[in-house]
Amino acid sequence: MKLVRFSSSKIKSYGILDKDQVICLPILAKMLEQPFPASLENLISQGMEEPSIEHLIQNAPRTSLGKAMLPLGKVKLQAPIAMPPKIICLGLNYKDHAAEQGKNPPDEPVIFMKPHTTIIGPNENIVKPKFVKQLDYEAELAIVMGKEAKNFSVNDAKSCIFGYTILNDVSARDIQFKDKQWTRGKSFDTFAPTGPCITTTSQIKNPANLRVCTWVNKEPRQNSNTQNMVFDVFEIVHHLSCVMTLKPCDIIATGTPAGVGFAMKPKPKFLHDGDDIEIEIEGIGILRNKVLEETPTP
Repeated sequence: MKLVRFSSSKIKSYGILDKDQVICLPILAKMLEQPFPASLENLISQGMEEPSIEHLIQNAPRTSLGKAMLPLGKVKLQAPIAMPPKIICLGLNYKDHAAEQGKNPPDEPVIFMKPHTTIIGPNENIVKPKFVKQLDYEAELAIVMGKEAKNFSVNDAKSCIFGYTILNDVSARDIQFKDKQWTRGKSFDTFAPTGPCITTTSQIKNPANLRVCTWVNKEPRQNSNTQNMVFDVFEIVHHLSCVMTLKPCDIIATGTPAGVGFAMKPKPKFLHDGDDIEIEIEGIGILRNKVLEETPTP
């Protein structure tokens, strides 16, 4: 099941992405006089199980189902989670990414955080501050938490994951490397495009074997697989839950593979005004965003 947040000329809501249609779940539930969470965040936080959603759709009359459907071309997809409690990110979590920097993989997860003001949705612009000279992309599989987790074992980690989405950990490398820590260079507004959907765990049977690709202006940049992760998604949840309490709707970006701009040979390839970035992760879809250089305020 793929869940999306969307807006149209008439409503802002959420639903199921079904090929070229979106089934608006709150509209369908209202027609069937069924109680239903008002937002996707509420659906996750309240622990609604996937069979309950499927039951709503399967038992809906065809006329009601038709009225709840909107053509994908008539809606604008939003970031699946607009206000996550936390955005936790991992560094150097792919063996090939560590290798392209001449570094050894870490013994424990290297973590940092982004503020929720970094989040934008599909097809929204990544705003490049005028003073940032080395803007970069990082394609990442992102975990969306479904339940609270504290001191969870690796074996129990799957039970608290709701699903997966794509996150582009946009980075100002000149600031990141100057500061020698990552918060400022990765925390500018718009530096965490996410989407286009959340694919539930029932559809992604093995998150440790997903293809991850990035194109910039149609040029292939990243082409790897989550098999190259140092810590897989369940190990990540385990380690993080031993540090902090994970909450429903927390987003965990699991690191990026080789092929980032600053590590390109023979010289780096950074992002510029007008560049198009496409990130595809198997089982989820394609996240597209464009770079727009900030216009100074008069």
